[in-house]
Amino acid sequence: MNILHLRYAVEIEKAHSLSKAANNLYIAQPNLSRAIKELEDSLGISIFSRTPKGMFVTVDGERFLMHAKQILKTIDDVEDIYTKGKKSKETLSVSTPPSAYIAHAFAEFVKLIGDDKPIELLYKETNAMSAINNILHMDYKLGVIRYAEKYDQYYKELLDDKELFQETIASFAYILVMSNEHPLVGNKEITLDDLAPYTEIAHEDPYVPTISTLSTHKEERHALCDKRIIVYERATQFDLLGMVPHSFMWASPLPGEILLRYNLVQRDCAFNLRRYKDVLIYRSDYHPSELDKLFISEMDKAKRQFIK
Repeated sequence: MNILHLRYAVEIEKAHSLSKAANNLYIAQPNLSRAIKELEDSLGISIFSRTPKGMFVTVDGERFLMHAKQILKTIDDVEDIYTKGKKSKETLSVSTPPSAYIAHAFAEFVKLIGDDKPIELLYKETNAMSAINNILHMDYKLGVIRYAEKYDQYYKELLDDKELFQETIASFAYILVMSNEHPLVGNKEITLDDLAPYTEIAHEDPYVPTISTLSTHKEERHALCDKRIIVYERATQFDLLGMVPHSFMWASPLPGEILLRYNLVQRDCAFNLRRYKDVLIYRSDYHPSELDKLFISEMDKAKRQFIK
């Protein structure tokens, strides 16, 4: 197996395009295509699905790329150790749920970091099980997982079984977020019946291993709402909410700067009783670095500022 081919595959995953990956790697596209075909033939799997919209990773490809990234990181680490005159690089790697207050904490954390030495920050938004797997298999150091409190016992047992440290960062009920031009914005109280005619913007990435994904989706949705737009990127949600006044979203509390930027308001709703937890996790035998501690401190500040 050619190590260079591993780097090619990782770059294609990032670019979702053979031509873009070829440009990024400074090689001819036919040569890159041939190298990936040779790699797939040698492994006996298809790493990528070729579609008119680009190159997408297959299930077999996901498993392969997980190992490929570990191999490449090990090679890079060894090169770092034995390259003379190279400054040691500080790193932070964290998986989080899509959360405005955590993203705010990350931005404040970045502002506090000096620029006098090399640093690498990896911040990925994903669901709870992916965050756990990133720590167990992908060499991420920190994770924040979010789940409904009704699943608290399940996750506590799971994290104990995986030998992961766990500490609750925040506990909250989702709030209603909408444009300040929404027809309901002047209502003193908003009920589920009031929301029924309007379109919900939903971030769909729930995952609870004890029940089916379909059941989880149903639990997260209010039955009266039959108009829904599902997106997977947080900024897209905010754009839609601001530009489509008859839409709404359920979210953890948002910083005021987000509300102002996207022309939004947030409201507590008495009928929305389901509570969620954000829990910090890392390996039980891992000692958080000073960089980790700084990020954790900023998350705590953001929680105290935005979650009452």
